[in-house]
Amino acid sequence: MVEVTFYGGVGEVGGNMFLLSDGDTRVFLDFGMNYAARRNFYSWPALQPKDERGLLDFGLIPDLKGIYRFEESEPSIDAVFLTHAHGDHTGYVSLIKREIPIYCGETASLIMKTLDAVGRKTFERDLTGIEWKTFRTGDHAKIGNIEIIPIHVDHSVPGAYGFIIHTSEGTIAYTGDFRTHGTKPELTEDFVKKAAEENPETVICEGTNIMQARVTSERDVEMELNTVVAKTPNIILTSFGHNDIDRLRTFYNVAQKNDRYIVISLKQAYLLKELQKDKRLEVPDVTGNRFIILDEENRRNRWEREEIQKYGNAKTVAEIGKIQNKVIYILSQFDLNDLVDIKPEAGGVYIYSSSEPFTEEGEIDFERLKNWLASFGLPLYQIHASGHIMPHELREVFKELKPKKLIPVHTDYPETFKKYFEKTIEVTLPTKNQIMKIF
Repeated sequence: MVEVTFYGGVGEVGGNMFLLSDGDTRVFLDFGMNYAARRNFYSWPALQPKDERGLLDFGLIPDLKGIYRFEESEPSIDAVFLTHAHGDHTGYVSLIKREIPIYCGETASLIMKTLDAVGRKTFERDLTGIEWKTFRTGDHAKIGNIEIIPIHVDHSVPGAYGFIIHTSEGTIAYTGDFRTHGTKPELTEDFVKKAAEENPETVICEGTNIMQARVTSERDVEMELNTVVAKTPNIILTSFGHNDIDRLRTFYNVAQKNDRYIVISLKQAYLLKELQKDKRLEVPDVTGNRFIILDEENRRNRWEREEIQKYGNAKTVAEIGKIQNKVIYILSQFDLNDLVDIKPEAGGVYIYSSSEPFTEEGEIDFERLKNWLASFGLPLYQIHASGHIMPHELREVFKELKPKKLIPVHTDYPETFKKYFEKTIEVTLPTKNQIMKIF
C-alpha cells in the first residue's frame, strides 16, 4: 500500500510537508515552514520560539516521533527530499535528525548552506551536521521501495526540481513549484516530457495562481523596468527575493542600459559570489563595477568585517545618498530605516518586484511600506512575474501527463482548482494531517 500524509501545504500556499509511505519505506517530500501560520504566534525579531514546545503546541510542525533532533527516538523515516531552496519548502529541515539524509539539488544545497553560514544561529535555523545528498537532473535515488528521479523545472529560485516517483504500486509525479513563463521554460518542458514518458497515475501539483493570476513574463518585467528606470531622475529603490537570480539578472540588464549601479547588502553579495561557482546559473559578477556593496560598519560581526575587505566597491548609506541619481538600491522592508539616512530627493521611486501580499499579515507589512514611501514622496510601482504556473498553462501540462488523479497543493483555493478541471480529470482534495491512499 502506498500512502501520502499531508502535514502542510494543503489549503494554503507554502509549508509543503508530505510523508510518502510505501510499506516500510518512508520519505518526506519537502519539509517547509508555513509562514502565515507561524505569524499567528510569532513575529521577527521580537517574539521567537524558545524551543520546540511552541512549534509542537501550536501545530507548526507535526508531532511525530523519530524525525526531530531534539528527541531521542530512533529515526522513523528514511530520507527527506527537497524540491528547491525556498523556506516554505525547506524551513524546518534544521530540526531533522542528523542520521536522516537530506536529498536536494546541488544549487539548493549551496544556497541553504550559504545562508546558514551568514545567518544568526537559532534552534530553528542551524544546518550544522546535516548529511546532504545532492543530485542533478536525471539522477536516480533508490530508498527501499521508492525510487525518485529529479528533473529540473523553471522557478523563481535556481536549482528547482520536480520529482518522478516510482513506488512498488505505481508512479507519482510531484511538480514542486514550477512555471512555463520564466526565463528557462525549457526546464519545465523537460520535466513534463520526462514525466509523461513515465505515465504517472497520480500528480501532486502546485496551484498558487489558480486565483489572481497575472500573465507576465520576465521579458515583460525587463521592458517595464527599463521604461520606469529610464524616466526616473533620482534614486530607485526595489525589493525582490534575495535568491531570485532571474530577477537580479533583469535588474542588472536594466542597470547597464541606464548607467546605474546596483546596491546590495553584504549577505546578498556573499550569496551571489557563492552561486557564481555554478557557471550554468549565469550570475552577474558581484565584484564587477556595476555593483555597490552596502558597508554597514556599525553592524558588522567578524565574518562581515573580513568579507567586506574583499570588495573595492563598498559604500556606506550616507555615501549612497550622495549619488542617488546613479543607483538602484535593493532594500528590504527590514531596512527602511536607511531612508532616514539617504533622504531621498524628489523624483525617486520604489519598485515592488516580489509576490503580491496574499495574507492578512502581508497586507499589514505592505501598508507599512506604503506609509514609509508616502512620507518620503516615493511613488510605488509593482512590476513582477510570478514564479508559479498559470491556470491555462496547467491545462496544457495535464493534457500531456494524462494522470488518473490530480492532488492540488500549495494553493489557497483548492475548491476552485477542482472546479476548474472538472470533467477533464479526477481531482482529489487533501486535508491537513490526512492519510491518503494513493495505490
